Amino acid sequence: MSCLIPAFRRDDPDHAECADILLYSRGTVKDFSGFDARADAEALRKAMKGMGTDEETILKILTSRSNAQRQEIAAAFKTLFGRDLVDDLKSELTGKFEKLMVSLMKPAQLFDPYELKHAIKGAGTNEKVLTEILASRTPAELRSIKQVYQEEYESDLEDKITGETSGFYQRMLVVLLQANRDPDGRIDEGLVEQDAQVLFRAGELKWGTDEEKFITILGTRSVSHLRKVFDKYMTISGFQIEETIDRETSGDLEKLLLAVVKCVRNVPAYFAECLFYSMKGAGTDDDTLIRIMVSRSEIDMLDIRRELRKNFAKSLYQMIQKDTSGDYRKALLLLCGGEDD
Repeated sequence: MSCLIPAFRRDDPDHAECADILLYSRGTVKDFSGFDARADAEALRKAMKGMGTDEETILKILTSRSNAQRQEIAAAFKTLFGRDLVDDLKSELTGKFEKLMVSLMKPAQLFDPYELKHAIKGAGTNEKVLTEILASRTPAELRSIKQVYQEEYESDLEDKITGETSGFYQRMLVVLLQANRDPDGRIDEGLVEQDAQVLFRAGELKWGTDEEKFITILGTRSVSHLRKVFDKYMTISGFQIEETIDRETSGDLEKLLLAVVKCVRNVPAYFAECLFYSMKGAGTDDDTLIRIMVSRSEIDMLDIRRELRKNFAKSLYQMIQKDTSGDYRKALLLLCGGEDD
């Protein structure tokens, strides 16, 4: 099959072998037409030189260039001025706006390894970050994350994670990190039935829960197979698999298993839910908001917007407008890419 397809669904089994090669183009940020790295570098230097900072110019350039183009701008900036663009951004900007701009400048392949390193660094572990990234990335993306982590930080990601987590939560993370999920292909209906029965016996029919069965099946079977298993499970048990996980597990393991199920069903819908809850109620979880807006802006932000509207009857654009302010808000709205009809 040719992989020269301009846009496809990552969860479409017909294009499964392409999905690991090409990110489908449902992002709001694309390569900027007529891109000139030197001109952008000069404009950014001018915006940060002397008294005061022209934040408007900075946010407009950085949110409308692809990550690959931003790396070219950084190289041109160093060539022209002998200065590090990220260091200049850090010294000229502050707060959440600074974090967003610096996050946009991180090379795409370093973004997840960096987020994971900081989630397991120092006192306390940020399980939310571990869960979100490891549950939602493809096997190819997970292999890349492990390799880049080793190269950048000269340490093994699995060792770091096992040193900071425990129990069945740790085991599920380790299974996901192996990145050995079965490739999508022909569905074996007999195995679908068997897996659904195993999950039913491991949870609803058992006194206590056999967590290992959930971990093995949810962590290793292909996406298209698991979707069939979830349907069969509903037929056998009368429950959605999410309801059973909710009843039979708790804490970080429950959150991780639910995240895996949601990503098997629909990755953009999972991120839409994460964004919704990052801005719902009092206060905003800016770390989650920044992480998802940056990491998905070139991949599936259009789908995330649509799913948020469909599942929560809310507009991502309006939620950002209501929950944030200043240059931070302007930049997030540009990454959002507009209002949905």
